[in-house]
Amino acid sequence: MRRVYSKFMLADTVKNVGRECGFELVGIAGAGPVGDFARYDAWVASGHAGEMRYLTDHRAQIRRDVRALLPSAKSVICVGKLYNTGQPLRKRGDARIARYAGGTDYHTSMKKSLEAMAARLRQYEAFDFKVCVDTAPLLERSLARDAGLGWIGKNTCLINEPKGSWFFLGEIITSLNLHTDTPPPDRCGSCTSCIDACPTQAIVPQGEGWAVDSRRCISYLTIELRGPIPEQHRAGIGTHVFGCDICQDVCPWNRRAPLTGDTAYAGKPVTLEEIAEASPQEFRARFGDTPVSRAKHSGMLRNVAVAMGNIGPEHYREWLLELAQHPDPMVQEHAAWALGNT
Repeated sequence: MRRVYSKFMLADTVKNVGRECGFELVGIAGAGPVGDFARYDAWVASGHAGEMRYLTDHRAQIRRDVRALLPSAKSVICVGKLYNTGQPLRKRGDARIARYAGGTDYHTSMKKSLEAMAARLRQYEAFDFKVCVDTAPLLERSLARDAGLGWIGKNTCLINEPKGSWFFLGEIITSLNLHTDTPPPDRCGSCTSCIDACPTQAIVPQGEGWAVDSRRCISYLTIELRGPIPEQHRAGIGTHVFGCDICQDVCPWNRRAPLTGDTAYAGKPVTLEEIAEASPQEFRARFGDTPVSRAKHSGMLRNVAVAMGNIGPEHYREWLLELAQHPDPMVQEHAAWALGNT
C-alpha cells in the first residue's frame, strides 16, 4: 500500500526547525510496532531490570508500539541534545557524579525545547503530538536508531559516528506522516573497550548481542536501587556517588566528541565531605534542580559512605563515625562497612 505523506510538512523542514531549537541531532522514525521489543522483553525476562518496576509492570507492554501513547501517531521525530561538557577535573576526595547530572535537570529543559519545536511546526500544519523525554514508556534508543541518529553500542548507549554518545534523547510523537530516515550500520565491530572497562562487569551477553545487567551497573546501584548495595559490588563503585560514565569515557567514538556550549549542563565539583555534612535542606538547595535529587539525601549518604570506604576509612573516620549514627539504618550499615574496609 503506497504511503501518502503530509502535503505541507517536509522532513527537511522538521530537521531545520529542530536544529534551530537547539538539537544537534534530528531524525524521523515511523510509528508502529518497535522491532526491538522482543529484545527488550528478553532483557526484562532475564531479570536485568533489577528493581526498576516501571520497566517491568504494565508500562512494559506500552513500549511495544508508540500508538499506545498517541493513537493517531504516524511518525516519531527523534532528537539528540549534546550535553558533553568535557572530562571533569577531579582531585582526590571529589565525588564522582555522571557528566549529565551535574547541572540543570535535562527533563525540564528538553521538554521546553521540544514543546517549542512542536509549536513552531504547527505554524506550518496542524497535527496531534505528544512530547516525550526519558520517562515516557517507549524504547527511545531503538526509535532514535530507526530515525538515523546512531546505532546502539555494546554498552547500550546510542552512538553517533561523528559526534559520539553524549546525548540526551527526546521525541515528538506526531500524527504527521513524514518521510522516515534509515538506521545506520553498527560500527562497534570487535571492540570490547566498554565491556573490559566496566568495574562491576555489568555488560553481559544476551542472545547474539550485549545488554546491561542493571543489578551490576554502577548507575543503577547509586541511583535506582533504594536498598543496600550488594557487598560484592561496593569496591567496584569506587568514588562514584551518582551514575557512571566509564563505558562512554573509554568508547573510541567519543575521542573526538564535540563539547556543548550550553553551560546549564556544567556541574561544580563537590567533595565527599561536603555531601556527608549536608543537611537534608542543604542537599535540596545544592542538588534540588539537578538529576542528583533522584537519589535522595539518604541514598547519597549511602553512596558517599561506600566511596569513603573505597578511598580508605582512615581518611574519613570522622565523617563515617557520624554517618554510622545516622537515623537511617541503611546509611548506618554502609558507614559501618566502610569503617571496616581496611
